[in-house]
Amino acid sequence: MRLLLHICCGPCAAYPTEILAKKGIEFTGMYYNPNIHPIEEFERRRENLRILSRLKNFDVIYYDDFDQQTWEDFQGEIVKRCRMCYERRFERVAKEALERGFDAFSTTLLVSPYQRHEMIIEICEKVAEKYGVDFYYEDWRPGFRKGQAMAREYGLYRQKYCGCIRSKSYG
Repeated sequence: MRLLLHICCGPCAAYPTEILAKKGIEFTGMYYNPNIHPIEEFERRRENLRILSRLKNFDVIYYDDFDQQTWEDFQGEIVKRCRMCYERRFERVAKEALERGFDAFSTTLLVSPYQRHEMIIEICEKVAEKYGVDFYYEDWRPGFRKGQAMAREYGLYRQKYCGCIRSKSYG
């Protein structure tokens, strides 16, 4: 199986990429995170993913789509903003997986106990069906602490908030 793996940041990718490699799953990362703000944070997370990908020897497709204004202008409650954010990113990842000939896609957001796990699954399954590409699901949350320890060991920057400018104020 060839997997396109959406990656939000280096620390969240540490554990899932180790597991995928151990399982012999061929994967390529995809950094598409227009939700990460401000620009310095976006660049810092991208750079730390570059460090991890060199350390662990995997390829990443990088998109520099930075879009703080959409998140600043969004008037819905937190859960609706999260849904908008997930839908935007996973739609693009599924489409990219199809266009580049991957068998499936997934996301490192599935490692975090702080993300809306069930919502992620629901949205990924919906876009998988839309684009005719499989959604590879694995619950990586049991390895969250191990991944954080790996990130510390590798000297990666570990952020204190989800990514969008609004989440910075509530953690």
